[in-house]
Amino acid sequence: MENKWVISPMTLEDFNQIAPVLKIEFDDFWNEHILKEELQNKNSHYYVAKQGDKIVGFAGIWKAVDDVHITNIVVRKSERQHGIGSALLEHLIEEGKKMKDIQSITLEVSEKNKAAIGLYTKYGFQNLGIRKNYYNIGENAIIMTHYYHK
Repeated sequence: MENKWVISPMTLEDFNQIAPVLKIEFDDFWNEHILKEELQNKNSHYYVAKQGDKIVGFAGIWKAVDDVHITNIVVRKSERQHGIGSALLEHLIEEGKKMKDIQSITLEVSEKNKAAIGLYTKYGFQNLGIRKNYYNIGENAIIMTHYYHK
């Protein structure tokens, strides 16, 4: 059976559904206060993937001068490996493409997260270098960029 979900802009109601389970159901690198601040930032754009009324994933981007930066792509732990992360990534790439003067979309990913690196490579992201000790646990991040051909 194929999973069906709809991707839409994150609302305050969506945030209120995510906040109490953020660390348990998703990942613990962000807390609800940081996510709420991101939602209120005029340069940030957040989206949720819903299956019915249940939020199964969310993702965000920041718009910079000529680049879009992916802040996160997070899928509910129980819903991983069903294509939700890919669908959110495709959505972010398309949203970036629509923005004026955007040349590329960039992200950081843990050098240990081989599954995510494989996903980003599949979508044309290139490895541009390393950010040493990027994560709180002393882990390095790989900087990856996808260039738009407009």
